[in-house]
Amino acid sequence: MNVAGSRTDGTLSPSAMLANFDWNGDWRARVESTGHGWTAYLAIDTRSLRFPGGATRWGLNLARYVPRQQLTLQWSGTSLDAAVTDLSRMGGLTGMDALAPSSGWQLMPYALARYSNLGAGAAQGGFDLRYAITPGVAASLTVNPDFAEAEVDAQQINLTPYALFKPEKRAFFLDGSNQFTFASGLGYNFIPFYSRTIGLFDGFPVRIDDGVKVVGQVGPWSIGALGVRSGNSAVTDPTNLFVGCLAYDVDEHLRLGTMVTDGDPSGRARNRFEGVDAVWRTASFLGDKNLNASAWLARTSGDVAAGRHDGFGTYIDYPNDRWRWVISANQYGDALDPALGFLPRPGTRQYDFYLGHFPRPTSENLRWVRQFFFETELEQVDDLNGTTESRKLTVIPFNVITESAEHVETHWAPRYERLFEPFAISEHVTLPAGDYHFQRLHFQAESSSARALQFGAQVETGGFYDGSLTQYIPYARWTTPNGKWHFELNNETDRAALREGHFVQRLYQFKASYTFDNDLVFSSFTQFDSDTDRVGANAQLRWTIAPGREVFFVFNHGVALPLSDVAPWREPAENSLTVNLQWNFYL
Repeated sequence: MNVAGSRTDGTLSPSAMLANFDWNGDWRARVESTGHGWTAYLAIDTRSLRFPGGATRWGLNLARYVPRQQLTLQWSGTSLDAAVTDLSRMGGLTGMDALAPSSGWQLMPYALARYSNLGAGAAQGGFDLRYAITPGVAASLTVNPDFAEAEVDAQQINLTPYALFKPEKRAFFLDGSNQFTFASGLGYNFIPFYSRTIGLFDGFPVRIDDGVKVVGQVGPWSIGALGVRSGNSAVTDPTNLFVGCLAYDVDEHLRLGTMVTDGDPSGRARNRFEGVDAVWRTASFLGDKNLNASAWLARTSGDVAAGRHDGFGTYIDYPNDRWRWVISANQYGDALDPALGFLPRPGTRQYDFYLGHFPRPTSENLRWVRQFFFETELEQVDDLNGTTESRKLTVIPFNVITESAEHVETHWAPRYERLFEPFAISEHVTLPAGDYHFQRLHFQAESSSARALQFGAQVETGGFYDGSLTQYIPYARWTTPNGKWHFELNNETDRAALREGHFVQRLYQFKASYTFDNDLVFSSFTQFDSDTDRVGANAQLRWTIAPGREVFFVFNHGVALPLSDVAPWREPAENSLTVNLQWNFYL
């Protein structure tokens, strides 16, 4: 949280130190400002947490970041190699045995009214029901869920033949999502359980009738199980979907786990995924350094194509302040097909080798430098016969954070791509199958995040398949001195000149938010992309009456371009208004 009372929260996965900030918990906060500084007060409703009863000691860490000084004040684990999200470096909060975990029922009904100019108004209701099976394990039932309050997806420009990842925004799937992670270092290359496959199919929404979820921890065991029944739609049949995860903490460093998914979102095929993984992590390698390692093995069965149904991989990461190196190798069978997962490039072997050196100079001539980042990375994708499909070498000879927190970076990236079939890169341009060698140059500059007005830009130019491509990505952000208003403008413009034709793709995004106080926040998100020639706007007013008791007013507007020159206001547009009331009862 900050001095204006704006706040965010998230969850940490056991297999990674990165937080998922799309999750929301039940807690209050307020700020008191004086001429000498400001104080933050936080109150967490422990009934919303899962923890063992009688635990006298909790792990805790606190950190404050001072942007104008690039200074992090951290309570525990005060080392340049330590992050506040590293749970192994937490301090201890004692005297917690007086807190009793939730041991009863929690009912969370909702009611909404929706009006759309393209259809009749509708009223809808449903509920979530949660029960604490044990102090550390909770079961949840959802009936007729609605996700009107979920933030809309940010559009992306895709200049590759492969699917792009989009993050989960729906609260039901975010709660306990850290219990459904698999291995480490896979990134967006492979996600065995990708919750966006439930309730969405080929971009079309699919009604979820009900679902059951069990998440939590009992001693060294971690449990995650999810069952969902989806309804009929124009593109799917009714079906039952299941995901189960079980992990065991062998000791403070090693975790062994397994994951099973069953069902196909289309409802028209059988599909089953089974996988095992191991994650080992330490913060005391060579004394006080971080070292992470992971390995996994998986297979799919059911109505899948002939071929190799298995996959496996390893990952080693040495992530520290002055040096970092990563080695990973993964193989995905050509018939490895997790229907509830995300695997954009099956039938490949993928390798990643990264080396980075980040010195902090002490020379008087370099007093303006806070830290340099010299990096080299080789990424290669081969098919299962060893034939290279993609290769990218990234060399970063100059990347610097200055003492005033400005950032300047440049890198050189020779690339190779093999297209096995024609690729329609835009509506009017199709690249033929073949081998392509080209080189890219990247330039980037950003102002300090401590400034009220922040701006920056990335420019990438050079070869692209059999022609050239120049990409511009500028942005600007402004926060008012009192921290109430925040504005953000982003743009991406891609100009390509290829042998098969020229094209230009544009994406504009504008965000605005106003924090009335800790419990009343207005936000809006407007975007336009030239691929669909459509403007979409989403505005949301969120009033938190109390933790777990909220009212959402959501307005959506969409219009297709170009508008007519005669009467643009008569162009057909989509307008909808939704009022959603959610209320939390502890029974």
